[in-house]
Amino acid sequence: MSRLLYGYWRSSAAYRVRIALALKDLSWRDMSVDLARGAQASEDFRAVNPQGRVPVLVEGDTVLTQSLAIIEYLDELHPDPPLLPRQPLERARVRAACQLIACDIHPLGNSGVQAALRDRFGADEAARSAWAAHWIARGFASLEAMAAEGGPYLMGKAVTMADVLLVPQMYNARRFGVELAPFPKLVAADAALAELPAFAAARPEAQPDAPRPAAA
Repeated sequence: MSRLLYGYWRSSAAYRVRIALALKDLSWRDMSVDLARGAQASEDFRAVNPQGRVPVLVEGDTVLTQSLAIIEYLDELHPDPPLLPRQPLERARVRAACQLIACDIHPLGNSGVQAALRDRFGADEAARSAWAAHWIARGFASLEAMAAEGGPYLMGKAVTMADVLLVPQMYNARRFGVELAPFPKLVAADAALAELPAFAAARPEAQPDAPRPAAA
């Protein structure tokens, strides 16, 4: 079955799905949607996802949107390695960490909010970065308290869906200049995850549509 992933190199939501696909050792073909140029609003892409957002996973006639839904679908269909613990309480804690990132942190810094801050409220780049950094740091304070002691990963000794969401949000934190010293458990988990091939392969700079340095 062919598998297409509509995304954008710097989209943290698409980044999550790339990590999950790589962890499951699933192949896919990238379909770049240039968010910087507004391709998400094009008629062609709206025919794929009327919401005009990435990621979108297409498998045959199946079209799936929303990164968490896509990741749980992949986890249920391809359960090895598992991204959610079997024990209900542990599974609930992982989902809580995921929702903190996906629902409370990420939306306040995404491209749509950044564009509205610029176009409707006159915020310059420094102000927009400060806005995003404020909400990331506030969310990270809660996430640091939720993180497992001793690691090496966010919720303990096994990689979970919480790690799949953490790494892209750490990328965003660095992009917006968040001071990470107050979050040692998050930094340690991010460093440990960076050593895993699936996470390394999914990083934004490694994607086909990422900007390439100009030749000397």
